[in-house]
Amino acid sequence: MHTYKNLTLIGTSHISKESIEEVERIILDKKPEIVAIELDRIRLESLLRQKSRLSVRDIKKFGLKGFLFALIGHWVEKKLGEIVKVKPGSEMVKAIETARKINSRIALIDQDISVTLKKISRGLTLKEKLRFVFDVLKSFFIKAKIEFDLRKVPEQHIIEKMTEELKNRYPTLHKVLIEERNFIMAKNLYKLMKTGKSIIAVIGAGHEKSIISIIKDLENV
Repeated sequence: MHTYKNLTLIGTSHISKESIEEVERIILDKKPEIVAIELDRIRLESLLRQKSRLSVRDIKKFGLKGFLFALIGHWVEKKLGEIVKVKPGSEMVKAIETARKINSRIALIDQDISVTLKKISRGLTLKEKLRFVFDVLKSFFIKAKIEFDLRKVPEQHIIEKMTEELKNRYPTLHKVLIEERNFIMAKNLYKLMKTGKSIIAVIGAGHEKSIISIIKDLENV
């Protein structure tokens, strides 16, 4: 958890029971006026309906490569969630439920998923595409070793290691999924902060430091 002025950031794992409990506890304890979550309208509706909205028709909307990336990402997250018996995104659902209990405003701060996937579809280089295919095929034959307890939020050094590996192997994904989205979420949170209201933001672990850094930069502009 990171706090800066009237903003508190909770870094979560989307399949962690620990995150679900932490989100509920902190929101009930602090009773913020606004609960911001790392979702857009499309992902929110999909999460609340508890089913994937992806279909073949989405290829036109997301681009083929973006669609395939989302499909594989959803499958991997679902399988990991089955291991720990937690539905992916449950901590976001808990944040929404808890915010409603205390009559807090709910704010969606992430970029529209269709925009994100289109950027991935357009930006992936040939090298990244071939590497992605290789990594997917390899995963079917070689069981990957998980370096942390899936039931808990990974420690900072593990997050940093994973982020660096993503940046080295897939620079386009790192730029679109992390760098650009961090800026968008930071900008949206900065706008909320200027209202003077107390805010709790529920975001994926690893985004916190960068978002606070960007907010400080925005304040100095």
